[in-house]
Amino acid sequence: MALAITSALSTIPSRFLIEYKEVPWKFCPGKVKSCMLGRRTTSLNATKGVSSVCEPLPPDRPLWFPGSSPPEWLDGSLPGDFGFDPLGLGSDPELLKWFAQAELMHGRWAMLAVSGILIPEWLERLGFIENFSWFEAGEREYFADPTTLFVVQLALMGWVEGRRWADIINPGSVDIEPKLPHKKNPKPDVGYPGGLWFDPMMWGRGSPEPVMVLRTKEIKNGRLAMLAFVGFLFQAIYTGKDPIENLMAHIADPGHCNIFSAFTSQY
Repeated sequence: MALAITSALSTIPSRFLIEYKEVPWKFCPGKVKSCMLGRRTTSLNATKGVSSVCEPLPPDRPLWFPGSSPPEWLDGSLPGDFGFDPLGLGSDPELLKWFAQAELMHGRWAMLAVSGILIPEWLERLGFIENFSWFEAGEREYFADPTTLFVVQLALMGWVEGRRWADIINPGSVDIEPKLPHKKNPKPDVGYPGGLWFDPMMWGRGSPEPVMVLRTKEIKNGRLAMLAFVGFLFQAIYTGKDPIENLMAHIADPGHCNIFSAFTSQY
């Protein structure tokens, strides 16, 4: 419940909170001819440093529906932008920034949630844990009572979300990167803190193009995880089984154990 409360904060439009300062989403530490994913591109004078979103992609970039025309506010400068916004929710630039951050955080939480469901289910089958059921986890007894756990989680999540909120409002204001002599710290980049603590392998540094590819992969996996979690939820409601058990049943009998089985009594 605490997760739901704190995650809901990320969906509040920024214009109802406080006016944004300029967020460095548009800068490129070097001129890039193109950032077309899946194509060979040429990088000119790319400098070292934390890269933000690349230059807008050309009009013929991959779109969610081939041959469609993307809205003007989706110019390909955001990771995972395939020109899909039928309701025009991103037409307001401030809302578009906020929605992009909200999707990024929800995608990351969903990836953690899906991992937290599948890994214990797998470990149970290997005999490392017993009687695990993710959709009954809230009914179990733990080292503390539910009220205490809720208050502690709410306090911790509130602190973390508060710092994230402050970073959105004032990029770099909650930076915890150690200040070392003769070392240039990464530039503030909302949603991608980088540095020693969040990017020790330095994957997010260098020319903008590979960074754009990595960020696109992350948001695509996050979207897939959000859909997967919704699928896990409906499976638990309709079948009372965990996702691995449902997968094994589908592989054994795909003609009867599928999505249409929810409307029959054959499952």
